[in-house]
Amino acid sequence: MDVSRSRLSRRGFGGGLLALAAAGSARAQTYPQRPLRVIVPFPAGGGGDTLARLVLTRVGEILGQNIVIDNRPGAGGNLGSETAARAEADGYTLLYGTNGTHAINRTLYRRIGFDPVKDFAPVSRLSQIALMLVVNPALPVTSVGELVAYLKARPGQANYGSAGNGTSSHLAGELFKSVTGTEIVHVPYRGGA
Repeated sequence: MDVSRSRLSRRGFGGGLLALAAAGSARAQTYPQRPLRVIVPFPAGGGGDTLARLVLTRVGEILGQNIVIDNRPGAGGNLGSETAARAEADGYTLLYGTNGTHAINRTLYRRIGFDPVKDFAPVSRLSQIALMLVVNPALPVTSVGELVAYLKARPGQANYGSAGNGTSSHLAGELFKSVTGTEIVHVPYRGGA
């Protein structure tokens, strides 16, 4: 038993040295050596696109390399995510992934074209975004309670918009309907812009 532990320890130590040596040579290389491509799987002008451009402009300055935003909207982010998953795994194509692309869509679509766990490795959290409820100021309500009463008095007559089917804003609207017992018509847009 002690012999096998000793061998494992030496193997682990040797593996650690190899990892350190590889890290040293990797550090000697400058990354990135060419522009990075970041696929944003949503339309230009929406929240994800705007946030990616704001943050990644600064990241490009820090890295001393251009970062190209490649908008690939469609299917709730599935098309762009699949494009990123099929790209060469060389560190030069990144994906602006979201809770939709990596959690929600697996439950909404039969085939999403990629495996959110196996096809991607997380690099960094870019943001944490809260949702909020807003109404047209012409609506005669000033609180959530008044809004619920207004909607219950007019079932199916009010609309709510979202960034598209299956998005966080859509699911939040459906949750609001479920919790409040109201009937509101969902109007999906083609992105958050």
